[in-house]
Amino acid sequence: MRIYLFIIITLVTFQLQGQSKIQWSGQVSAWGNATDAHQLPVWLGGRFMPQFNVIPNPDNKRKIDFEASANINGLYGFRPFDDSSHDGTLKPYRLWLRYSANQFELRVGLQKINFGSASMIRPLMWFDKVDPRDPLQLTDGVWGLLGRYYFLNNANIWIWVLYGNKDSKTWEYGYTSNDEPEWGARVQHPVSMGEIALTFHHRLSDTKPLGDASIIHQTNPENRLGIDGKWDVGPGVWFEGVWIHKNVNIGDFTNQQMVTLGADYTFGLGNGLNAIIEHLVFSWNKNAFDFDNTVSFSTLSGNYPFGLNNQISAVFYYNWNNKDLYNMLTWTQHYNHFSLHCMVFCNPENYRLPMSTGKVNLFAGNGIQIMGVWNF
Repeated sequence: MRIYLFIIITLVTFQLQGQSKIQWSGQVSAWGNATDAHQLPVWLGGRFMPQFNVIPNPDNKRKIDFEASANINGLYGFRPFDDSSHDGTLKPYRLWLRYSANQFELRVGLQKINFGSASMIRPLMWFDKVDPRDPLQLTDGVWGLLGRYYFLNNANIWIWVLYGNKDSKTWEYGYTSNDEPEWGARVQHPVSMGEIALTFHHRLSDTKPLGDASIIHQTNPENRLGIDGKWDVGPGVWFEGVWIHKNVNIGDFTNQQMVTLGADYTFGLGNGLNAIIEHLVFSWNKNAFDFDNTVSFSTLSGNYPFGLNNQISAVFYYNWNNKDLYNMLTWTQHYNHFSLHCMVFCNPENYRLPMSTGKVNLFAGNGIQIMGVWNF
């Protein structure tokens, strides 16, 4: 029903924007993966992502633009001469309509919403699941309405209302109620040598209250409060902090707290070596800010360009609680419309990072992946 509604809106958009430009583009990617962590050690996959845009006349002070794209992908895994499995999906990837003026925009539909200062492991990763190691930087969108206003001093305000997003998003405990909308806001303001922001979000989660066996589930009000900031003081430094509180007692997950500290710097070695380091502390408790149950992650990434079209990067995650180390080394070569990515990884078989990698975790264990990407 939502897709049919947006087709109608698109036709209306054509009528309203007689001088709009229609643009077709897309991306085709294919990969091969070998790992020792699966019953099926070899995986082949492909993805086709066509994209349709209505681009307004840049001379208009008030603009209406539209984007629709699909995610069509297939995956085939096998153990030579023995066993095999396959999977595939076809779903909308983006489907939104936007009205914008000089300092304002309003966007409705299936869209990507992300914010915050951290880059590797993010407490404010509320509505996306972008894996920083993914060359394509893919993430499913959320259905909703987003409004943003930009002040002349670079301060900005975000307001959103989400509805119909039944799948669990990052850091969520309990499914979101299908009957009530989610809503929230973000205020970001410049400060000396940087910026700072406050973010709030409210939803009804489907979680059972503690100690009442007669109730199978109950809509439980949940509020999220986040604060983040970023400064350029030579190196870039930042922090993100989040408190998630449920109004009904569900035990240790009644309150969750997360804090990330990070920094980046480009060293003057050769063409410039960029390094990013972050540390996350995640706690869940019956009472707020008790920090009885905690998990700590440290992350380190480095990127070195050999030229304009050739670079190598390395990403490491370390779980201080169970001593797990996640490692990935990627070499990338760019051409005009084509890029080649060769990834070598050494990770625990029991994969426990918050970023989702799909139904089959292709980066568990030790292995290699080669991916080709064509943008048209």
